[in-house]
Amino acid sequence: MYHINFEQPIHIHFIGIGGISMSGLAEILLEKGFKVSGSDRESSPLTDYLKDHGALIYYGQKSSNITDTVDLVVYTAAIHEDNEEWRAAKEKKIPMLTRAQLLGQLMHNYKNPIAISGTHGKTTATSMMTHILLAGETDPTISVGGILEAIGGNIRVGKSDIFVTEACEYTNSFLEFFPRIGIILNIEEDHLDFFKDIHDIRNSFYRFAKLLPKNGALIINGDIENYKELTQDLSCQIISFGHQADCDYYAKDLSYDEKGNVSFILVKHGTECGRFQLSVTGEHNVYNALSVIAASELLGLSLEVIQKGLASFKGTHRRFEYKGTCNGFTIVDDYAHHPTEILATLQAAKYYPHKELWCVFQPHTYTRTKTLYKEFVSALAHADHVVLADIYAARETDTLGMSSAQLAEDIKNMGADAYYLPSFEEIENFLLKHVKKDDLLITMGAGNVVNIGESLLK
Repeated sequence: MYHINFEQPIHIHFIGIGGISMSGLAEILLEKGFKVSGSDRESSPLTDYLKDHGALIYYGQKSSNITDTVDLVVYTAAIHEDNEEWRAAKEKKIPMLTRAQLLGQLMHNYKNPIAISGTHGKTTATSMMTHILLAGETDPTISVGGILEAIGGNIRVGKSDIFVTEACEYTNSFLEFFPRIGIILNIEEDHLDFFKDIHDIRNSFYRFAKLLPKNGALIINGDIENYKELTQDLSCQIISFGHQADCDYYAKDLSYDEKGNVSFILVKHGTECGRFQLSVTGEHNVYNALSVIAASELLGLSLEVIQKGLASFKGTHRRFEYKGTCNGFTIVDDYAHHPTEILATLQAAKYYPHKELWCVFQPHTYTRTKTLYKEFVSALAHADHVVLADIYAARETDTLGMSSAQLAEDIKNMGADAYYLPSFEEIENFLLKHVKKDDLLITMGAGNVVNIGESLLK
């Protein structure tokens, strides 16, 4: 594998530079004096930002973009051998790294690299951690998988020895990382277009945990089934958090204010440590918070600073994000695309002021829909009304016999009110006709379903 000397900046080209993670890595390298170029299908606020800060951006991926001045090419898991730029780099014998390999090499530059993993909650937990580190004036470098208002985007380049990043298990990319502190928020079935089954997924997280050095620490959710199987032969420190009183960090006496925001009493090693108020809703966010409280304490931050940081976190882009009101009803958008995430979001919504709860859901990939079909039906039935958009195919072409129309029928069979409408325009017209004043409408999914709420607000 090619190894970058960060003391000697070179020309690095990114295939797919407009992605949330790729653009962040490109920005870090620009800050470090590297020459950066890259390509994407079309312009976006992220590519515009990079262009304004000195990157050379190509729209459309062509072999001619791989010039003789390029020293290294970085690409994502979505890029395959039929990509023109990928082939051109191979023909020119230019060294190549995956996005994860580059991120892993960047970690070597920091004394305290922190990797936050899990099937759900990575962006939220990373964002919470960011707020705490900013409250503690630690000047961290951050790479987060969403737009976070506190850092004005998805990346922050600091000058301290702290680096925080999300660590995604898909294609085992997080196995390229070199964290000193690792967090595992949860482990569930997902990405079954890559993993064989839950055992394969657990093994991947086990291998991630094994990356931690003897002087490092693993912070793991004690509610994960048989979690000690994943920790029994680790040489690093093990810290647990969760629902159970025998966890190192757990929460008690959860309560919700008039806005639906949750607070809890922190119990650490059996000792109560005061009430922590969050500015977001949902029990799942309590456990995201516990994980980053543990990580923050490892860095030497006080509970007072941690309380201040957590209270200042008001959510991230597309995570129970308030969008506005239309005809007297409230519109919220959420990235939830796995049954566990959907259930957590709909349960959190119960504490948010509203009369009836509407969920417009866009399933994400045929594989996930087929594998977790019963779980999707059960989770979505927790809304008062469900409107299904067509499945967002993403990287897939085979429908596997899955359809949103069938989902709607089976949700109805659960006794819930459900509809399928084939176009966004039809969905918008239906909502304007049926959603009433003081109702809550959540647009939900990892695709472009957010456009429905934004169109209604226009």
